Amino acid sequence: MTAAATDQFADLLALDRAAQDLLFREARTANAFTDEPVTEEQVRAIYDLVRWAPTSMNMQPLRLLLVRSDEARKRLLPHLSEGNRAKTASAPLVAVLAADVDFHENLPRVFPHKPDARDAFAGSVAARRRNAHLNATLQVAYFILGVRAAGLDAGPMTGFDVEGVHQEFFAGTSLEPLVVVNIGHIDHSATFPRSPRLDYDEVVREV
Repeated sequence: MTAAATDQFADLLALDRAAQDLLFREARTANAFTDEPVTEEQVRAIYDLVRWAPTSMNMQPLRLLLVRSDEARKRLLPHLSEGNRAKTASAPLVAVLAADVDFHENLPRVFPHKPDARDAFAGSVAARRRNAHLNATLQVAYFILGVRAAGLDAGPMTGFDVEGVHQEFFAGTSLEPLVVVNIGHIDHSATFPRSPRLDYDEVVREV
């Protein structure tokens, strides 16, 4: 897509160009960070924004484990792919994003329009897992955008031993880890060149 086309489409969006660039065009996956910390208040602000994004039946299965202490970081690192360990060791904050397979226990409170919603999922762990993983993955994407909206940068990773992380941090719970996200202010010295994206006509079909 040409720069002129991008400018044309930018004018059709409700967000101003600075916000568009912050969330999408100029945002990059962070592979290295400055030493500026990420505060609890910033994480609270991120969650307070992204919790309003939609999930099916308002399931909200995403759960966040913030790995901030050195001790917890040392427990996490051996479960990551070798190429992800150094960046995670130096990130100001690391979040393990997990899906709660027992999300249905909250449905009577968060989805009051259907009083029997919990019962619909009570009998099938497989159905709960499918719904939990799908909707929590949606929330992972919302979370990454929320990190960017806070003026921070995210380095999401799926290169880790899922069962190892589960046993290390979530053993005996209904939480299943999905993504590890490094969070901070990006150090562009380790940023790769921007990879191309598919064009509109390669993705969109109208019937």
